[in-house]
Amino acid sequence: MISLILQIGFAALCAWVLFITIDMIWALPREGGVVGAKAIAAAVEKAGGDLRGGTMMGNIVSSPDASAGTLLAACGVYCFGIPGGLLATVLVYIGNRICSDPGYAGTTGCFLATFMVYGGTKIGIPAEFFIIGMVIAILTIQGISHRHASRLLGKIWRLRK
Repeated sequence: MISLILQIGFAALCAWVLFITIDMIWALPREGGVVGAKAIAAAVEKAGGDLRGGTMMGNIVSSPDASAGTLLAACGVYCFGIPGGLLATVLVYIGNRICSDPGYAGTTGCFLATFMVYGGTKIGIPAEFFIIGMVIAILTIQGISHRHASRLLGKIWRLRK
């Protein structure tokens, strides 16, 4: 039982670091790249959160970003191995274009996560643990506290500069 919890925790940490890093590289906290992101950022800031963190959260909600890409890659690898992860990458790319998203954070996240999840399966961490881990990672950014999560994302964004 402890081993399972540690494996899920490791998968969650890997997923969190991957999607946050990619979203920072693609500068999601800089500005709202898709419709709705600025409105969500303003609401988060009004609730006592950080504007930059809120902007990243708005981008996450409004278009397939690296968190969605990582989750879909884990599902794809779970179902069909690397080809499933690559198929998920194509679907995320299409989703970005449908949302008129000018960036490639979701596509990049999905592509890299495909190989991260596959690598995890090679060291004994099942792909389904990465699915659970990604849900946990998304909940820490979107579901627990917008105010605190946005402040953390804002601090990470300022460290990037």
